[in-house]
Amino acid sequence: MLKSCFFKGCKGMDDRLTGKSNVPRELREWLFSIAAAIMIALLFQNYVYAQAKVHNISMQKTLAEGQRLIEDKWSYRFTPPERGDIVIIHGPESPLRLVKRVIGVPGDIIDVRDGLVVLNGQPLSESYSVGSTMPGRMLLPYTIAPKELFVLGDNREHSVDSRTIGPIAFSSIEGKAVCRIWPLNKFGLL
Repeated sequence: MLKSCFFKGCKGMDDRLTGKSNVPRELREWLFSIAAAIMIALLFQNYVYAQAKVHNISMQKTLAEGQRLIEDKWSYRFTPPERGDIVIIHGPESPLRLVKRVIGVPGDIIDVRDGLVVLNGQPLSESYSVGSTMPGRMLLPYTIAPKELFVLGDNREHSVDSRTIGPIAFSSIEGKAVCRIWPLNKFGLL
């Protein structure tokens, strides 16, 4: 079969066997492979993991302005955000993408007393926070509704967060910050 196809010029035979060059077909195969790789990368970035940048100082001392993060966009499809998670917010609450820490989840009662966050009647021990916490524009105490979160920046005196823009809808949570990738000397899980 191979011998007869070789001498008769069977269609579909590998060009290497026939000695012919099929540049248009090879070019099509390369373009298809590149297009498929780009499509997979875009789908991956839009729905699974993406890169996010910290644009301000509201999360200092945990995160500094200019640092780059890996954002997990997948896990919140199956489980809701938890207290302490660092989330990326992109929704109607703010025209900017925000990076904040989840302080309260549905059913929690949030208050601020003497510069401290009070969660369900107990002052929070927050080793990550910087500065004194003031109530902002929000009327406190506040009970968090279903499908809402209360978020704060770790740098409490320099943060636009739930105290200013109100609670954040679950639908505005783009993903969870899981890893810092830049600068390299700060590389690691969050």
